[in-house]
Amino acid sequence: MTSVDPTASPGRWHALHALLTHLDGQIESLYTDRDIEGVRPRFAYPLIRLAHTGPLTIRELADSLGHSHSAMSQTISAMRREGLVNSEPGADARTRRITLTDRARDLIPFLEAEWRATEAAVAELDDEVPHPLSAVVTALEDALERRSMKERILSHLDAGKGR
Repeated sequence: MTSVDPTASPGRWHALHALLTHLDGQIESLYTDRDIEGVRPRFAYPLIRLAHTGPLTIRELADSLGHSHSAMSQTISAMRREGLVNSEPGADARTRRITLTDRARDLIPFLEAEWRATEAAVAELDDEVPHPLSAVVTALEDALERRSMKERILSHLDAGKGR
């Protein structure tokens, strides 16, 4: 190999991804501490939404949460394996409506409480750091609105960097 391994010294992207992974791990450890097995933090959002809306198709659920159909389909499959959701035939042969199982319904009060506690903890962090996370996220969203991440990456690839 003639190039330097770009993964040998983790950069800014890795640091951000590692932080988010660590935070998710902290939330997941709360579940384990409460003897809630097989539930991941990414399940909370769709489970809580389904509790409030009733059955939805994967597309409807994905759209309501701002996620892609593909990502939501994968999450639904994982939740189904953990006994949290079922699917039933939808309006036509191509759609299935996702419903909560009794196990999931029993978890909703805890998941809602954890959601609110997590939001409070993020607000606490916002107040504690010199650059509030909420302001940084808004600034990043604004910058990405002006020029997408894909466009930024492509400009570096097209300039011959990162080969």
